[in-house]
Amino acid sequence: MLHVNENYSKIKPTYLFAEIAHRVTAHQKAHPDAKVIRLGIGDVTEPLAPSVIAAMHKAVDDEGGKGDFHGYGPEQGYAFLREKIAKVDFQDRGIDISADEILVSDGAKCDCGNIQELFGADVKIAVGDPVYPVYVDTNVMAGRHDIMLLPCTAENGFVPGPEGCEADIVYLCYPNNPTGAIATKAQLQAWVDWANAKKALILFDAAYEAFIRNPEIPRSIYECAGAKTCAIEIRSFSKTAGFTGIRCGYTVVPNELVAYNADGTPVPLRPMWTRRQTTKFNGASYITQRGAEAIYSPEGQKECKDIIDFYLGNAKLMKDALKTLGYDVTGGDDSPYLWVNVKGDSWEFFDKLLKEANVVTTPGAGFGKAGEGYIRISAFNSRANVLEAIERLKKVL
Repeated sequence: MLHVNENYSKIKPTYLFAEIAHRVTAHQKAHPDAKVIRLGIGDVTEPLAPSVIAAMHKAVDDEGGKGDFHGYGPEQGYAFLREKIAKVDFQDRGIDISADEILVSDGAKCDCGNIQELFGADVKIAVGDPVYPVYVDTNVMAGRHDIMLLPCTAENGFVPGPEGCEADIVYLCYPNNPTGAIATKAQLQAWVDWANAKKALILFDAAYEAFIRNPEIPRSIYECAGAKTCAIEIRSFSKTAGFTGIRCGYTVVPNELVAYNADGTPVPLRPMWTRRQTTKFNGASYITQRGAEAIYSPEGQKECKDIIDFYLGNAKLMKDALKTLGYDVTGGDDSPYLWVNVKGDSWEFFDKLLKEANVVTTPGAGFGKAGEGYIRISAFNSRANVLEAIERLKKVL
């Protein structure tokens, strides 16, 4: 008899954003003339940077026989990209990360979900609450149901500390999705010290690091002393350079990072991750990786920063407007997300804004129990749409 993986019955039958899409589709069918403004899902709207476009055009010519043709590439990523990542994202910032510790992928979401394959089914997991759903759902799919929730509340600035945490793996995401909160170096150092003392692991999701404008806020977990022996960092080009539809990211697994066999023997994790990727993944495309390489040129760095500044400008406009309306708002300064305290049922508030203002947000309850009473608003949209959405919200709220 063919049996299913019954762990799937232990997660919600639809992904959060699929449920949002269902409600929006139903609303549009009922109101076909309504102009819906989407400030829910964190999908970019601005075009790719000119340097990236030019590099990808050149890569297409290469694949068309006008240059250096490429078939299968290295599953870990081409050296030309890994070396640029190591230099610009880490070494130029005084962080000792080498190219061989970087593995390029088709995005942070996949890596967040796949990295848990390296660990035993009995490891204890801790996640923030509210939380990006992928962290929880992929572990439940793998049979891990005893997941510790770390409350992220207004009282702790949406940054939990390690006190009382008994997990083997803790997921941290800063700047945070969904709350937009940032973590100080001291806060992250406390987690690093805890992980080294407990022989635990930090999975650090730094997908939004490029939005940090406060120079006192770390952009990498490896800015903390001792992090290379207890942390894996996952990054994405989706928001950094608008690659949501192109798909590219990378994961850093330091050479000195180990986990343990049942008998206590240390096992290096970088070779395990390499083995997993070379078995189950054929690598991001050559065209994509040439586009990603262009992000690290001087022109690409400026162009991408300008686009991020544009989104942060959207966030500031919305944050100022919501605060004027009397709402408590977190995020938006070093993050593209606003976490708005609506002091009520988050799905009801979502429906109110959708039906009365034709504005799509994300209900906080979709990110966990502690998300109830909040909505997440994304800054990813055109300036004209953001300004129009603000005027609609003012009329409704």
